[in-house]
Amino acid sequence: MNEEIKQIKIKNMDRLYEFRQGLYKKPILKDLFLEVTSRCNARCEHCGSSCGNYVPTDEISAEELKKALADIAQHYNPHDILLNVTGGEPLIRKDLFDIMSYANELGFRWGMTSNGMLITDEILEKMNQTNMETISISLDGLKETHESFRKVPGSFDKIIENIKKLQQVPSIKIVQVTTVANKKNLHELNELYNLMKKLKVISWRVINVDPIGRAKLNSDILLDKEDYKWLFNFIKEKREENIMNVEYGCSHFLDIPLEKELRDTYFYCVTGLYVGSILSNGDIFICPNVERRPEFIQGNIKTDSFVDVWENKYKLFRSDDRTKCEKCEKCSKWKYCLGDSFHTFNFDERKPNFCIKDIYEES
Repeated sequence: MNEEIKQIKIKNMDRLYEFRQGLYKKPILKDLFLEVTSRCNARCEHCGSSCGNYVPTDEISAEELKKALADIAQHYNPHDILLNVTGGEPLIRKDLFDIMSYANELGFRWGMTSNGMLITDEILEKMNQTNMETISISLDGLKETHESFRKVPGSFDKIIENIKKLQQVPSIKIVQVTTVANKKNLHELNELYNLMKKLKVISWRVINVDPIGRAKLNSDILLDKEDYKWLFNFIKEKREENIMNVEYGCSHFLDIPLEKELRDTYFYCVTGLYVGSILSNGDIFICPNVERRPEFIQGNIKTDSFVDVWENKYKLFRSDDRTKCEKCEKCSKWKYCLGDSFHTFNFDERKPNFCIKDIYEES
């Protein structure tokens, strides 16, 4: 989350509400996701994008991405925008560092989300040369569980070694490990925490699996109410130990006191306000985790200027009413929550698929 949000204290919900109202009038592009490919060397059971090992015919070219980045850098201060490189698995693209070298020359800061399997010494050097600042590596359980969940035998030990190597790259300020909590790995989170300590990880991001993408076909991995309660209590306890930054991800609105206990900044869904994305086929979109509904696609960089689209479209996402629904109408926390996350809102039935009140009732 950007620095302006970090300055807004957890206890002051109304100040955050007022800040968001200002963003509706004047959105600020702070986080731009570059989904450089939908190809992936894993078959994760929870993958929100249902990525796989295939070569799409419409994958965006390096030149098209460079042209879009140059347009953005010409109109905005690129140093104020963090490029979040994602996929699929970004390292599958052979021209990735050609693209990111150009982005670095333009003045953009950048980071990457990776499964950590394809990292080599050569890639580590390229990360440093292109000034990559952050990386989030996925680790979804101990060896057997992780490899089963991601469908890549023999990957666990390689990832552990690469986490150690990434911590030695001069340009990288944060090596974060992200764990997707699900039915298959809850019982291993304590041991994973001990592993994080052993690896001297400074940031461990724990998020719950959501019913999106491939997880819709693997409903047996989804958490129930008691699982959520256990998970939230687990994160709270580990944060209190203050050994590393353990934090619940940006998935959902939790309300006070959970917001204060489980993360450093208040949740609200900033898609279309701070966050935009360029998808692997060039589509101009919001957060890549959101369902790829046709009405959410705002344009395509192959034919449209990203800057023009950002400034003149995205209307649906810049209103309090974007997820207005009967379930939320009379809720006292509506103006803070706004129907929770856009990526788990059910637009066919007009209701949120996740609500903290469903877990804790009215308590």
